[in-house]
Amino acid sequence: MTAVGPRADDVDVLVVGAGPVGLAAAVHARAAGLDVLVVDRRSGTLDKACGEGLLPGALRAVQALGVDPPGHLLSGISYRSPGRSADHRFTSGPGRGVRRTALHDALRERAAGAGASLLHGKVCGLRQHAGGVEVDVARGSRADGSRADGTGEVRGPVTVRAGWVLGCDGLHSTVRRLAGLEPASGQHGGRSTGDRYGLRRHFRVPPWTDLVEVHWSPDVEAYVTPVGEQTVGVALLGSRAVHEAGFDVLLRSRFPELSARLADASPIGSLLGAGPLRRRSRRRSTGRVHLVGDASGYVDALTGEGVRVGLAQADAAVRHLGDGDAYERAWRAVTRDYRALTTGLLAWASSPVRRAIVPAASRAPWLYGAVVERLAR
Repeated sequence: MTAVGPRADDVDVLVVGAGPVGLAAAVHARAAGLDVLVVDRRSGTLDKACGEGLLPGALRAVQALGVDPPGHLLSGISYRSPGRSADHRFTSGPGRGVRRTALHDALRERAAGAGASLLHGKVCGLRQHAGGVEVDVARGSRADGSRADGTGEVRGPVTVRAGWVLGCDGLHSTVRRLAGLEPASGQHGGRSTGDRYGLRRHFRVPPWTDLVEVHWSPDVEAYVTPVGEQTVGVALLGSRAVHEAGFDVLLRSRFPELSARLADASPIGSLLGAGPLRRRSRRRSTGRVHLVGDASGYVDALTGEGVRVGLAQADAAVRHLGDGDAYERAWRAVTRDYRALTTGLLAWASSPVRRAIVPAASRAPWLYGAVVERLAR
């Protein structure tokens, strides 16, 4: 996307966060004829600790934006535990395993082609008034926290004036906090013994299946997603205490069969982490600010619906820029299935009957298949 100069002109929509949801919001806003500026503290291609599986509905939503990122065919989902498995192949069309970096590059190119501009910096202030929103952005940073331009001269933040702000800046959203939409202390459900965290690593190995494998152990799940002809991604989800053991220890101790399969595979890139995953907001809008994607609230990655739900929110947020109540209703509608199914499965996974999940899925394939198809829409 085009980088803006030292001063930012007024824009119709300021999107905070250049992940897939933010870039999708920028594409929708440009399609509506609005001037768009996207702000992100990170530069270059963005990565994230996630499962990287686009279920059929998510893949269709991505393609509807005009992008078709490379990846690996996904035909269904397999729940697995020692000696038991339950497989279901999608009936609504294929999914695709896509590296998050490939998805980001494709959407960034699409947003640039649509005419969105980019400002590299960190949002540090937000003020609303009747005619719009003023957002302070500290551009660039040094190790000591001071800002500097290309010559090393320290400089203060630039103020961007926008008609509307879309907070698409993730689990730990700055916009959510600055707009006063952060819940009361302790209401996120985070930083407790029940916190859920994620770790993800890629391995260089030919995929052995076109299914997303979800391996269940007593206290952590492993999500294995083929994302290329020679690459699989492995994401581990579990409590904070479990994840303090580290990725390699967890893989060997909880998933010996999977660990053996990956024994000769070379790790690719860095180990990434995320969490706590559970996030809440008091509501999704206040004045001229809408929260979108993970910033608006998140339950868990158990069902792999983050991208689909986030893209639906981006579309709804742009369609209802002038009506916060309408956006709130639309947000609840597009997230209803995700919130209900993920909350229910998470409660089951956190209970003493966790060990029964895979046996129950294998004994009732019709029910397991119905749930998978609901998620895959």
